[in-house]
Amino acid sequence: MAASENLENLAGTRILFTSDEHLKLTPEPTKSPNDPLNWSPARKYWHAALVLFIVGFTAATSNDVAAAQYGMNSQLGISWTLMNTSAGILFIGIGYGTLLTAPIPSLYGRRMMYIVCLLSSLIGCTWLARTMGPNDALWNQLFIGASEACAEATAQLSLSDLFFEQQRGSVMGLYVLATSIGTYLGPLLAGFIANSVGWRWVGWFALIISFGTLIVFYFTFEETTFDRKVYLRGDMPVTDTTSSTSPTAEEVKSASKEHTPVWATSLSDLDDNGSSDAPKPYWQRIALVTPSPLLRGTGFVQYLKTMWHILRVFSFPGVWYSGLQWGAQDAWLTFYLTVEDDDWVMPPWNYSPNGAAMMNIPTLIGAIIGCCYGGWFSDKFVEWYARRNNNLFEAEYRLWLMYPAAFIGSAGLILFGIGTDLGMNWPAPYVGLGMIGFGWGCAGDLSLAYLQDAYPEMVLEGMVGVSVINNSIGCIFTFCAGIWLNVQSTKMVFVEIGILSFVFMMTTVPMMTWGKAARRWTRTRYENFVSRRDGN
Repeated sequence: MAASENLENLAGTRILFTSDEHLKLTPEPTKSPNDPLNWSPARKYWHAALVLFIVGFTAATSNDVAAAQYGMNSQLGISWTLMNTSAGILFIGIGYGTLLTAPIPSLYGRRMMYIVCLLSSLIGCTWLARTMGPNDALWNQLFIGASEACAEATAQLSLSDLFFEQQRGSVMGLYVLATSIGTYLGPLLAGFIANSVGWRWVGWFALIISFGTLIVFYFTFEETTFDRKVYLRGDMPVTDTTSSTSPTAEEVKSASKEHTPVWATSLSDLDDNGSSDAPKPYWQRIALVTPSPLLRGTGFVQYLKTMWHILRVFSFPGVWYSGLQWGAQDAWLTFYLTVEDDDWVMPPWNYSPNGAAMMNIPTLIGAIIGCCYGGWFSDKFVEWYARRNNNLFEAEYRLWLMYPAAFIGSAGLILFGIGTDLGMNWPAPYVGLGMIGFGWGCAGDLSLAYLQDAYPEMVLEGMVGVSVINNSIGCIFTFCAGIWLNVQSTKMVFVEIGILSFVFMMTTVPMMTWGKAARRWTRTRYENFVSRRDGN
C-alpha cells in the first residue's frame, strides 16, 4: 500500500516525493509575482545574504566586548566581577528581548523588526564606546543583547519565507554558520581593533557598521510577508502537500467552515492563484510598516495578546528539546572562552590577548564542518531515508545525525580541558576545539531544523521559545563558570561538562522514540495555536 493512501494528517509527516520521483515543493508556490518563493535567484539570495549578515554581525557585537574589557579594567577600574555580570545581562537582553519584540513581525512586518534591532544596536554600541563607569558597562550590554533579537527568531522566519521546507537543513546550516562566524571571529577582530586604535573603537566601529547596515536594510531589504492563505478558497492554509488527490471546491469550503486543515496537492487546482496579481511597487515593498490584515488601530492590545499567546509554545516538547541543545552550546562557549582568555595568556603558553582570540579559528573550522554535516548533508540524508520508507518523511529522521555529534562534541570538551590542564600545545587542545565547534554546528542546525520540520507554521513562535530557553541557560552558566573553574581543576570541570554535554545531546533518544507521539499529542494544540494566531 502506498504511503499516501493512509497518511496521517500530522504536521511533520508528509510525502517527500511525487509519483515521478521529484521532490514535492512545500509550501507550493502560488503564481503571484509577490510570492517570495517566486522571486528571481538574485533577488532571493540578496535578501538571504542580508539576513545572514545581520545574524553574523549581531553575534559578533554580542561577543566582542571582551576585547574592550581589558581597557575598561585598567583605565576605568571596572571589576571583572561586574563585567561577568554584564555578560549575564547580555543573555537576558537577547532572550527576553526576543520575547518582548516577538509580535512585531506578525503585526507590523519583518522589516520593522530588523529596523528596531539595528536602532538598539546603534544605542548599545554608542554606549559601549562612551563607557565611563560600571553602570555604563551593564546597560550597553542590555541594548546590544536586544539588538540580536532579530537574529534569534525573525531571521529564521525570513529565511523560511524565501526557501522551501525541503531546503530547511541547508538554510539552517547557513544560519548557524553565520552565527558561528560572528561568535568566533567577532572577538578576534575586536581584539585587533582594541590593540591598534584603542578599546573604545570596538564600540565605534560597531556603530559605523550598524549605521551602514541600517541604510542598506532600509532601502534594499523588501518585506517578505506573504499571506498564502488568501489563495485558497475559504481562506484556509495549506498545511501539507501530501494527499494523492486534490480537494474539490466543496471540500475546501466545508473544511473552511469546520476550521480543519486542508490538504491540497496543488494550488493551481484552485481558482485565482495569483496569476493576475500586479507586482508591488518599490516603495510599498520597502514600507517601514506592513500591517497585518488583522491589525486594529495601533495594535497595542493585539500586541499584548500576541505576546501572551506566544507563551503557549512552552507546552511543546520540541521547543524544549531544541532550546536545550542550542542553550548547552552557549553554556560551554562561556567555559572554553574563559579558559582561553585566563589560562592561555599565562605560562607555559604566554599568549597575547590576540593570540588567545586566534584559538577561535579551529573552533570555527569545526563549526563550518558541522554546519555542512547538519545542513546540506542532513537534507540529503532525509531524502535518502524517505526513499527507503515509501517516500514518507518524518521530522525525527533528521535526528539520526545528532548521535555522532554527541560523541564528538563532548569528547572535544574533555580533550581541550585535559590538554589545557596538562599544559599541552599542538595538537590535542586545538583538535579538541575543532571537535567542540563541530558539536556546536550540528546541535544548533539539526535541532532548529527539527523544530521547524515538526511545526512548520510556528517558525517564529517556536524560535522565540528556543531563544528564551537558550539564553536563560547561557545566563545561568555565565554566572557559574567562574565559580566552577575556581573550585575545581580545569581538567575536572571540562570532564564534567563533557559528560553533561553528552547527556544533553542524548536526549535525542527520547525525542526520536516519542517525538511523533508528541506531535500527535500536541496536534490539536498546534492547530488551535495557529488558528487563534491567525484570527480564525
